[in-house]
Amino acid sequence: MIRLKVNIAGVGMIKVSEHWDKSIVDLATEAGLRALEDANVKHVDYLIISNMSGVFNNCQSDLAVAIADNLGLLRIPTYRVDAACGSGGAAVNLAYNIVKSTGKRVLVIGVEKLSDSVTTVNTSSMMLAEDWTTGLVSGGTFVSLNALALKYYLTRYRANHDKIMMLPVIEHKNATKNPYAQFRREITLDMVKRSPYIADPLHLLECSAYGDGAAAVVLDVNKGNVEILASEVTTDAFRIANRDNPARFNAVFEAVKRAYSKSKITNKDIDIIEIHDAFSITGVIALEELGFADFGEGWKLISEEKIGLNGDLPTNTFGGLKARGHPVGATGIYQIAEIALQLRSDAGDNQVDGARIGLAENIGGIATTAVIHILRKKEMI
Repeated sequence: MIRLKVNIAGVGMIKVSEHWDKSIVDLATEAGLRALEDANVKHVDYLIISNMSGVFNNCQSDLAVAIADNLGLLRIPTYRVDAACGSGGAAVNLAYNIVKSTGKRVLVIGVEKLSDSVTTVNTSSMMLAEDWTTGLVSGGTFVSLNALALKYYLTRYRANHDKIMMLPVIEHKNATKNPYAQFRREITLDMVKRSPYIADPLHLLECSAYGDGAAAVVLDVNKGNVEILASEVTTDAFRIANRDNPARFNAVFEAVKRAYSKSKITNKDIDIIEIHDAFSITGVIALEELGFADFGEGWKLISEEKIGLNGDLPTNTFGGLKARGHPVGATGIYQIAEIALQLRSDAGDNQVDGARIGLAENIGGIATTAVIHILRKKEMI
């Protein structure tokens, strides 16, 4: 079987916001056109759309073809990928495998439009990432499940919650320099602590917000100076209640182990990371599962000196899910695009000097699905 190298040839993003004047198809089209322009191509062989809630929130099935029609990309294979919050990473994984085995060019677009829906609809929609039949109908929400994970983590490891709450503080600082960020303003630890509980002990400012957004990447074997060294997907028990330890993301651990092995990269080689911080606790656990901290000690890394833009391991350099925004189906593709910009030295005021290797961690559900990508600047080859 042919095994070709897969490159990021182009990226395109729109600002995460409330786009009242645009449809879900409009958002995806805009991001897709920007990626094609960045790659300096007009034709692709495949189109892959990443989306979680288009049917539930936007009453639109067959979304991939609707977007393909709007882009003028008909008569090519077109797919929609849904892996809940991990849809973007999963879509890039599918594209990666297509390009690596066929040499064809693929456009991947992630899109979500949530501002048109009321909070109760969005709450129900997000709970579809877990077992709806035993969760939501029993009064559970996606937020409450993550709050339980945080409470378990704090109790089991005697962790410092103040340190954990510094993660969104650092990310908001990064987002002030990102023109695509949903929240371009700084916050303080005191603001996080004073924000209301959404589900005890999880504060409002520890949680990502609803929003509209779209991001896109073009994958190609011939164009682009950022190579995808590894793309791995694994899964865990669908219900968090069926896991031995809700403060462990076994799927992330397994996916990154495979990615390190296949890329011949270790955690010590990584210059920048994008982690899935839908909630502060998911970001902390990610640092542990990715090998940057011992289990139960990820919170000790949360400081400007460790993960800040000029720290030892710059993390979520454009603001992460909390501050850049979390338009669910697009999130994993924003991560890939942001790392590609860093490795291309095109990150503007968010640029990390000397960034050569980056890692993106995107999860669906409470790490029910985990997707890891490792990217490298091709000049190193």
